[in-house]
Amino acid sequence: MSATAERAQQGARESVDDAAIATLIGEYGDSDGVLRLPPVALVIAAYNEEAGLGPVLDALPATACGLDVAKIVVVDGASDETAKIARKHGAIVADVPVNRGQGAALRLGYRIAREGGAAYVVTTDADGQYDPAEVEVVLRPIVDDEADFVTGSRRLGRQETDDMVRHIGVRVFATLVSTLTGQRITDTSFGLRAMRAEVTGNVRLSQPQYQSSELLIGVLARGYRVREVPGAMLKRNAGSSKKGNNLLYGYRYARVVLGTWSRERRGRPEVSRSANRT
Repeated sequence: MSATAERAQQGARESVDDAAIATLIGEYGDSDGVLRLPPVALVIAAYNEEAGLGPVLDALPATACGLDVAKIVVVDGASDETAKIARKHGAIVADVPVNRGQGAALRLGYRIAREGGAAYVVTTDADGQYDPAEVEVVLRPIVDDEADFVTGSRRLGRQETDDMVRHIGVRVFATLVSTLTGQRITDTSFGLRAMRAEVTGNVRLSQPQYQSSELLIGVLARGYRVREVPGAMLKRNAGSSKKGNNLLYGYRYARVVLGTWSRERRGRPEVSRSANRT
């Protein structure tokens, strides 16, 4: 893609995000037109998840590590009642009219969190595959200033899913990322993660899908303190995966891993100030 085309694409993305944020502030902002969030923003990207989203939101904690939590759902061009369900169950909703992919939805959620003044961002999925009780598990090392980015790991914890090809894929990509980055990683695609809000603005994120590895590799490349903690991978509470068949998923995921590593290696970013904390 040419630089001109890339700038045009970036401008189009920002236009969609700007419109979504303006609408969100009109709905949830204060009398001064400002969205004021508590210290923790829990971000969920949701696409056609009306069947399972409500129970997920109800089970998520209102506080974590003694801090208030705001639940933010970015509805990614859904054609069902996902946005209505999210509002009904107490979430702050950014309803984007076009489906752009989980990566784009999460980037918008990160921006909402940063601009709303949240200090920490936690992500989880809309399908109920992550244990709400583990929100505090991934957040605690960051609040205690022991890490800047924490991700769960099904290999350190447990998994209820029975897709052996996916199980093997988790191991293969963990080995690949560990080899490329020089840091041992056991699970590159766990959706329950916590990070300092500033991290989401400092790491380059552009992938529409398969964004978990892009985020992880970017964080490692910039010298942030990364930790894995045991996590549970549960069966979906409703609906089906939107990742496609295993072969296509593996191919696309590998492209993102290798492409991100190559990009970050060429860029040779300076080590983050957060990484130098003692």
